[in-house]
Amino acid sequence: MRRLTQKKWFQWITKYWFVFPITGFFLLMAVVFFGYGERSYIGVHDNMDLFLAQFQMLKNTDSFWKHGVDVPFLGGVSRDNLPSEFSLYSLLYMIFPTYTAYVLGLFGKILIGMFSFCLLARELFPEKYASYRPVVWMTGFAYGIIWFFPAFGFAFASIPLCVWLLLKIYRGQGKRWYGWYAALFAYPLTSYFSYHGLFLLGYLALAVLWLACRKEWKGVRRLLAALFVLAAGYVACEYRLFGQMLFSDEVTIRSSIVNASLSLPEIGKEIGQVFREGIFHADSVHGKVALPVCAVYFIVHNGIAIGKKQWRQLCRDPFNLVMIFILFNCVVYGLYDYEPLRSLVEKLIPPLQGWQFNRTIFFNPFLWYGALFLVLARLYDAGVWQIWLANGIVCLAVLAVILTPTRYNDLYSTCYNRAYEHFHGQEVDELTYEQFYAVELFEEIKEDIGYQGEWAAAYGFHPAVLEYNGIATLDGYLGFYSQQYKEEFRKVIAPALERVEATRIYYDDWGARAYLYSGTDLSIVSATKTVYATDDRIYIDAEAFRKLGGEYIFSRIALSNAGTTGLALVGGYTSADGSYTIYVYRAVG
Repeated sequence: MRRLTQKKWFQWITKYWFVFPITGFFLLMAVVFFGYGERSYIGVHDNMDLFLAQFQMLKNTDSFWKHGVDVPFLGGVSRDNLPSEFSLYSLLYMIFPTYTAYVLGLFGKILIGMFSFCLLARELFPEKYASYRPVVWMTGFAYGIIWFFPAFGFAFASIPLCVWLLLKIYRGQGKRWYGWYAALFAYPLTSYFSYHGLFLLGYLALAVLWLACRKEWKGVRRLLAALFVLAAGYVACEYRLFGQMLFSDEVTIRSSIVNASLSLPEIGKEIGQVFREGIFHADSVHGKVALPVCAVYFIVHNGIAIGKKQWRQLCRDPFNLVMIFILFNCVVYGLYDYEPLRSLVEKLIPPLQGWQFNRTIFFNPFLWYGALFLVLARLYDAGVWQIWLANGIVCLAVLAVILTPTRYNDLYSTCYNRAYEHFHGQEVDELTYEQFYAVELFEEIKEDIGYQGEWAAAYGFHPAVLEYNGIATLDGYLGFYSQQYKEEFRKVIAPALERVEATRIYYDDWGARAYLYSGTDLSIVSATKTVYATDDRIYIDAEAFRKLGGEYIFSRIALSNAGTTGLALVGGYTSADGSYTIYVYRAVG
């Protein structure tokens, strides 16, 4: 009896061994992020300096659901320019404190990615799903834990969910078929139109045309209906975005953005780079495991097929088709920087001026791990030792994602920095979430200066810090705001731009970061305790600043030329742990 029990346990562990690493990872995340809390190290670029501050502003101003109101940054930006309230990710920030919402978003992204991947695998391999279960779950887990662009993590992770829903609709499964359409209509709650939605609709339209050529009229009708339902879902969930794109006559900075224009050899190099490495907003770490495994399999598998002259099999092999799709997305990414092609697209579809159609690259993380799964599944079919090989490969893929210090790998950053502090007895120079926003310090400053909502700007640190703390800013970071305001703010920073040509090009050709720039250094803004500035002077047009309504400048640098620039020092303030010193200046004259 005892031997029988041990045998059952061994069989269960062999069958469900993947439960242990997945559960262990979730427990580790919970211990780290909720244990350290706001003392965790969170990615700043395009995250804490952008979306987290925006969500906090919406919370501070109670503007999640409001219409016809402005949010107090960049001199007053329409609420419609910020994330929609009809989003599962936005919902987290409506309900929970900002840090808690951010961490729950990380957990939610993993769960969405993992379960979506498993649902799709079960749909595609119903008869073999039970035997494939370990690599299905582990590959889905690897995909789920990719440290995507945090604010759009749900959108990246839910791609297989959309494919699964479309397959269900195409196959017409179930008596209550309308339920699948309802689910598809709700799908945009987890997605984002500008990153994925438009491409999903485009791919779906191509699928309809392909089925029409094959005269599969049932499939055509079902997917054509799905096309309209999915489009309606995006319009409903992101009505603010569609209103701004289609019905607003405001000229935005998108009209003045100057994109790169590369030569064909440079484009070829860029295509190869994104094929190997991806891009930082979707850093899938596929180059360490998925790419070499898929490359070896591609050569061996197709070499054998060519030797046997199985040409039809080569063209129809799902693995080959996925690899072609990956390469296609890389080529589109490179060709976006070919100016004649980009100009043609903008002329044919004027509302898409400045829109990045090279975002097809955002589908590649899903495709890379989908291709990896196909290899692992075929190894499972090959024999016993190949099963163990497949298990080893997928475990390496998971470890590669966990242990690679990518831009948004907050778990790695927090564990590494905390371990460094423990073993070396000193803090790292980076700022934690708590230190970056310094809520207690700014509450002290606001109370001391009697702050009542006057317009301000930040110097030597991100304006997002002020925005997070309820201080209205003339500066800020946003990829979609008025071109007129960009030009007005340029007058404020003109003295700095005239001194540093690289900064002038950066602002004039892009302008999403409307900051107070240094007149000497390329950048003095960083998420560190140390302020890296070689010049303690500020170069601004104080009169232009006052004309915009500016009253305060919050600076991490003690300004040596404040008096001659039309600024008067109000006071200096240092946080309790010494990580921040803020000097407050008032515009005078």
